[in-house]
Amino acid sequence: MTQTLDESQLDISALQALIDKQAIHEVLIRYCRGADRGDADLIAAAYHDDAIEDHGGTFKGKASDYIEMLRKVLPSAPRMTHATTNVLIELDGDRARAESYIMTFSRRDGIEDPFDSLTMARVVDRFERRESRWAIAHRRLAWEWNHEMPLKESWGRGAIAPDPDKLVRGGKKPDDLLYNWDWTQS
Repeated sequence: MTQTLDESQLDISALQALIDKQAIHEVLIRYCRGADRGDADLIAAAYHDDAIEDHGGTFKGKASDYIEMLRKVLPSAPRMTHATTNVLIELDGDRARAESYIMTFSRRDGIEDPFDSLTMARVVDRFERRESRWAIAHRRLAWEWNHEMPLKESWGRGAIAPDPDKLVRGGKKPDDLLYNWDWTQS
């Protein structure tokens, strides 16, 4: 039996809360995409112009200053993958607190002793909705743990890719497939 709701049963505020939480979640994901692809413009779009960034002891100040530093670092940064998990968003009108965990894999292969690094950090963000746009007003990051291991890439000992040179690899903006593939065509 299918149950339908009429307008009197529909809770508009609950629906708006879901829409707001999804908008905030997408800001968090786009921030990580920006870090991975070396796209500082995507990271900048996550913040309000007057936002504060407290990057757990590595940077504390205006988010705009942090982004300017990233514009210099990200294009040549090592291969990275950020995965955002355990996202909890608590709404309070036009403000929200979002806590999320960020697992980062980083490959450091352009050095004498190459290694891979796994890092877990947690961010607590104060989001604000201004002019219908959710963005970070203040971010605080706490480092949870880090693990380093020797670089050993075998692609499942050959099971995934017998010839890794044929693999399509992720890259930085504008060389990554995100930027050079017109997904609206075929």
